[in-house]
Amino acid sequence: MDVDVHGAVAEGFEPVREAFARNFERLGERGAALAVYRDGHRVVDLWGGTKDVDGTAPWQRDTAQVVRSATKGVAAAVLLMLHERGLLDLDAPVGRLWPEFKAHGKEGLLVRHVLGHRAGLPVLDRPLSFAEATDPRRAAEALAAQAPVWEPGTDHGYHALTYGWLVDELVRRVTGRGTGEWIAAEIAAPLGLDLWVGLPDAEAHRVGRAGKVEGPEPSGALRARPKRAVTAAYADPTSLTRRAFAAIEPSPDHNDPAFRSAALPAANGIATADGLARFYASLIGPVDGTRLLEAATVERARAEESAGPDRVLVVGTRFGLGYMLHGSASPFLAPGSFGHPGRGGSLGFADPESGLALGYVTNGFRRTVTADPRAQALIRAVRECLGA
Repeated sequence: MDVDVHGAVAEGFEPVREAFARNFERLGERGAALAVYRDGHRVVDLWGGTKDVDGTAPWQRDTAQVVRSATKGVAAAVLLMLHERGLLDLDAPVGRLWPEFKAHGKEGLLVRHVLGHRAGLPVLDRPLSFAEATDPRRAAEALAAQAPVWEPGTDHGYHALTYGWLVDELVRRVTGRGTGEWIAAEIAAPLGLDLWVGLPDAEAHRVGRAGKVEGPEPSGALRARPKRAVTAAYADPTSLTRRAFAAIEPSPDHNDPAFRSAALPAANGIATADGLARFYASLIGPVDGTRLLEAATVERARAEESAGPDRVLVVGTRFGLGYMLHGSASPFLAPGSFGHPGRGGSLGFADPESGLALGYVTNGFRRTVTADPRAQALIRAVRECLGA
């Protein structure tokens, strides 16, 4: 697909523009945007293709897109900020704040177990309807009543949807506000981010329609273990893999206005590439005078909490406190990088050592959960620019 690439790159980052254009030519990109910050300043701001995956209207600089699980990295920052403010102990039992949660052997489940995907609650015995999933009270009741599938803290597995309800109830118990409300007031507003968990009606016209696209097979994560095992896990309706991604039944339509306006902190954040990159830049340094996390908190967030075979994703994964860490499943810029991909393509991460933060959003969803080849092509180009 031949497209005009719009935007600008700082001197020395020209290879990133070339890689972004090649994604349309060679990797089936339909519409996308990329932003990169270094030391709090934007050095890449690119967009191209169509706003809707199946449309013809051009992607604009302010076009936003659902970023799926890249939302998790933003939600994690809420708990970390509450910790910094002395309102939440990351090493405290969840049941101390949420007494009903202690049922079924969850008394020892700690807040950091939630962030590190060690809670043992990736699935629900009975999936929630969309109405239940978007009702904070009913979602919290379902998690409180659920027995863990492994002893909390002893193993890890990706909490694809339940992560969001766990985080949201903790935020509500501490602040009285939902995670989406808190993000809007305490993260997006101070930084001027185009980023929402619960899209306002006034911004709905900016969001492109997403859909599936074909492309080359991903590498890395799926090569870490036989592809056959991953395929079998997704095909088996009784597997933790299938059940984790099917905690809402039927699966919601990501283009549905009702889905976009709801607040699901694990799965339905909506952002521009700049909003995502600017968020990550503000975690590791000041952006126009605003920094979200202290350096010590960043170090704790990117310290390894979980590593090895993931009981849900099947491949090996590494997590800190709410963030995926650099590894075979999520190859970010460098070993110290931390962030979160979104199933199908989107990605946000930061690398404190280089002072770099990246945000990538797309309307063309692939089957990838972690290492999307389009995002990886962009990361390789950034590495080239840094001489890494």
